[in-house]
Amino acid sequence: MCPKGAITEETRIIGTIEGGTSDGVEFYHGILNIGEPMATPVIKTLKKKIDKEKNVILDSPPGTSCPTIETIRGTDFCLLVTEPTPFGLYDLKLAVEVVKHLAVLFGVVINRDGIGDDRVEKFCMERDIPILLKIPQNEDIARLYSNGQPFILEMPEWKEEFVRLFEFVRRRCVI
Repeated sequence: MCPKGAITEETRIIGTIEGGTSDGVEFYHGILNIGEPMATPVIKTLKKKIDKEKNVILDSPPGTSCPTIETIRGTDFCLLVTEPTPFGLYDLKLAVEVVKHLAVLFGVVINRDGIGDDRVEKFCMERDIPILLKIPQNEDIARLYSNGQPFILEMPEWKEEFVRLFEFVRRRCVI
C-alpha cells in the first residue's frame, strides 16, 4: 500500500555505554538518550561486555517490562527484591512467572521488612521459593540510602549477611 521508498531505515545512536574501575571493581552502565522508547538494545549491547569468567551483577528496572526481561534473560541467578505489601506481592507474582518462563534460578529478598503483612512470606513458602534476606524497615538504612551510601559501610553487621547472600548465589550458579 505504501509507495516505493516511503519508509527508510537508518542507524542512529539511542544511548551510550559508560564504564570504569573503582577499587578493582569494573563497572558499566547504559544510558538511554532522552526520549528514546527502547532500552532493550542498550541492555543487549551492555551485556556483550560481560566477562563470563567473572562474577557479574546486573541491576534491572523493577517489574516485568521488556528491559527487565532482557536483563534477566541468559543469567545464572535472579534476586527478586520485593516489599511485604499487597503491591509488592502482586509484582512478585508476575516476576516469578517471568523467571520461571526464562528458566532462571531465583530467590527473594524482602526489603522494608515489617511494613506490611506476611503474605509475601506465605507465598514464597507455599511455592518453595527461598527467602534469602530480609532487610528491615529502618530509619538509619533509609537515611543512608537517601544519601547514596551503602548501609553496610555504616552498619558493618550487615556485611556478613550480604557475604552470605553472595556465597549462596555463587554456590547455586556452579554447574
